[in-house]
Amino acid sequence: MSQRTDDFLKDILIKAGNDSVNMLIRNAEAYRLQIIYTEINRDKNNNPSFQNYYFNHDPDLYFNPASMVKLPLAFIALEKLKKLQKKGVNKHMPLVFDSSYVGQKPLYTDATSADGRPSIAHFIRRAFLVSENDPYNRLYQFIGQQEINRNLHRKGYEDSRIVRQFMSFTEEQNRHTNAVRFLNEDGSTIYSQPPAYNSDSIDFSKVVLLGNAHYDSSDSLVNAPFDFTKQNNLPLEDLQQLLQSVLFPASVPKKQRFNFSEDDYSFLYRYLSQYPSETPYPKYDATLFYDSYAKFFFRNKDHRVPANVRVFNKVGWAYGFLTDVSYVVDFENKVEYMLAANLYVNSDGVLNDGKYEYDTVGYPFLYNLGQIIYNYELSRARTFKPDLSAFQVQYEKRDTNDTRPSFKEVDN
Repeated sequence: MSQRTDDFLKDILIKAGNDSVNMLIRNAEAYRLQIIYTEINRDKNNNPSFQNYYFNHDPDLYFNPASMVKLPLAFIALEKLKKLQKKGVNKHMPLVFDSSYVGQKPLYTDATSADGRPSIAHFIRRAFLVSENDPYNRLYQFIGQQEINRNLHRKGYEDSRIVRQFMSFTEEQNRHTNAVRFLNEDGSTIYSQPPAYNSDSIDFSKVVLLGNAHYDSSDSLVNAPFDFTKQNNLPLEDLQQLLQSVLFPASVPKKQRFNFSEDDYSFLYRYLSQYPSETPYPKYDATLFYDSYAKFFFRNKDHRVPANVRVFNKVGWAYGFLTDVSYVVDFENKVEYMLAANLYVNSDGVLNDGKYEYDTVGYPFLYNLGQIIYNYELSRARTFKPDLSAFQVQYEKRDTNDTRPSFKEVDN
């Protein structure tokens, strides 16, 4: 184990005097709590430098990444599309999925999009705005299991693996991915991608067993730990680096950067930070999917993020694990920083029973943690104030006269 805690960060947290935060700080092992706070400082030319501070960080301490897997898949999908540009396809072009192997489901329409058809761009919107699951499965199928993992490993994320869709598939079914066709406006095929199979070996040598009981796929109680050995794995620092590499590509080694167009960057910046209430397609119910719904460090009782703040982030929740990896910008006060945190709230030790302390322990902790770091940043002296104009995004706006019914239920 290579657990790391920096006294600097621990002191900031303890001195804030928040009882709920201090309780978890004192019991970090029980909550499998990990925090990475990234201080960003600019020089006179506005070039940023990054300093990570850690609390109880351990790359070997497993947590289930849940919806965090949607972040790298969105990035890898756009990178793959850039390579396919010469075939005449792009992220906004409609595409369809055929069934090519047992259990696979075709997809020909998308009722949430403006034209009723699926596209990579729309999958990313849905995956980022409220963390929908089927768009993740479709990005997985478009890229293919082999390329997902080869891409992550090429970029230096050796311990990361994405090997499961959010479907009750076997290990073998997850190795197979659907045939995909990109379509012209008239419905004819412009580019056809055959079904894929991952023949690469996957390292499942590290056994991960958690809890003392779990419910299996037939809802039967099994008095044994839940086996995460063959689940997805994305260490917290890998996630922090993935987000940093897209928001600040010049700050990471060349091999870690994604090959995006300027439009890809603009698109990602928008949907990493836009609110469901601003988005016309999909038209999510803004009372259920409120502004801070997927912004855990600002998810408070009034459901609003301060008007001068934008959060570029991704969150995940499953099996009692909660994760948020964020870049926070305050345009009015010229503040910017990154914050990544993960914790496990499952006091009864039973997995898959749907009984986790998200509302009573998890969300309040992440909000309080977020506010401690935000308030610290507001008070921190900076030699040079940052020019944050690169992150001032033109957001969409909902038409107040739009009478279409809004989506109240999503699978996330």
